[in-house]
Amino acid sequence: MPARGKHRRPRTNHLTRGMVAAGTGGAALALPLVSATGAHAATQASVPAQVTAAAKSAPAAVPDVKLVTYKVAAGDTLSKIAREHTKDGSWQTLYKANAAVIGSDPASLRPGTTLTVGTKTSQTATKSTASTTESAAATTTTYTDDLDGWIKESLDVMAKSGIPGTYDGIYRNIIRESAGNPLAINNWDSNAAAGTPSKGLLQVIDPTFAAYHVAGTSMDPYDPVANITAACNYAAAKYGSIDNVNGAY
Repeated sequence: MPARGKHRRPRTNHLTRGMVAAGTGGAALALPLVSATGAHAATQASVPAQVTAAAKSAPAAVPDVKLVTYKVAAGDTLSKIAREHTKDGSWQTLYKANAAVIGSDPASLRPGTTLTVGTKTSQTATKSTASTTESAAATTTTYTDDLDGWIKESLDVMAKSGIPGTYDGIYRNIIRESAGNPLAINNWDSNAAAGTPSKGLLQVIDPTFAAYHVAGTSMDPYDPVANITAACNYAAAKYGSIDNVNGAY
């Protein structure tokens, strides 16, 4: 997380948004249901009860966006990886999306480094929930162990703590800061030189993480949910919301 004032010193190499999933990057799209009308519309009586019941209980499909990664092998170059593993084949785009883990020199690739090379989307079904209060209270929310799940869990924690922010605002800043790598660390800027390197999905330095840590989340700055939530808490205090952050903060 680049900083001004008490948070961070200016970064010498901040990221710009790289390979980003189309649309909202994992946010479910709500599609309106259109009823048939006119002379060809089916009447309520003509629809079998079994079909109606099945339609009500059928799960809705939502997009599940996951990052596609590649582990650097000996002899690899950004150009070679971009040609073989990205859609546009641009090594510049690949570098921008992974500068946090590559470093300031795009020609220096360390074998074993994990790069984000794209995203993939699959359709998953959401389970229908009971309408009664008792059933709703008994339901425990579960989250996927990926960027989509981390953001959604953070949003739930933020809602309980009154911290503003949206999925889109969080996702946009994560892609710019770390390309979605929860173990990203900046070891070359002024913060690193001062002994407080930026860490995690939203590149938070340890003093900021400690000051804006949200109770109930992990004390590990690399923990995805804790990192997102602390960063959003800081952004809310300084800028009103993570949604208002569009660059170094």
